[in-house]
Amino acid sequence: MKKLIYPALIAVVVSLSAFAYFASDWKVKSDAASVKFTSSKADGQFTGLKAEIQFDKAQPEQSKISATIDATSLKTNFFIKTNHAKDAIGADKYATIKFVSTSVSKDGNGYAAKGNLTLKGATKPAVIHFTFEDKGSEGVFKGQFQIHPKEFGIDRAGTPDDVDIELVVPVAKG
Repeated sequence: MKKLIYPALIAVVVSLSAFAYFASDWKVKSDAASVKFTSSKADGQFTGLKAEIQFDKAQPEQSKISATIDATSLKTNFFIKTNHAKDAIGADKYATIKFVSTSVSKDGNGYAAKGNLTLKGATKPAVIHFTFEDKGSEGVFKGQFQIHPKEFGIDRAGTPDDVDIELVVPVAKG
């Protein structure tokens, strides 16, 4: 009997310790998340960020990020620009903007999440450079990246060449 118990206990301990190497799950505090955009034509923001984040500062290569935002939540400082921008990104037909990481790695003083960004029905590679402020059971991801609207089929008169995106995403352990 003892011969069966010891191997079983060792197997349980090894199995449980394996879970310690997986990245932590983080739950986004959606009401506090900020997704802002800046361009030569308009500045604004999106609301309602939803994400599944598995992240470990010590082992970023084990991390996974999948995020969506409601394209119809786009707002600028002026309603005409808001309507023009929503029409340009096809918010009525393509209501979700999505990012799914393919890899996460250490990058200088921060991290880089490489993945695929889907906007207006087109999926293109994107890299989000970010930092993570760990506060124990809570934290804050801060990131930025740039998109080129024409690559996503957004090519109307007045469309800027580049749009800078800035993210501030408060999280709690899930």
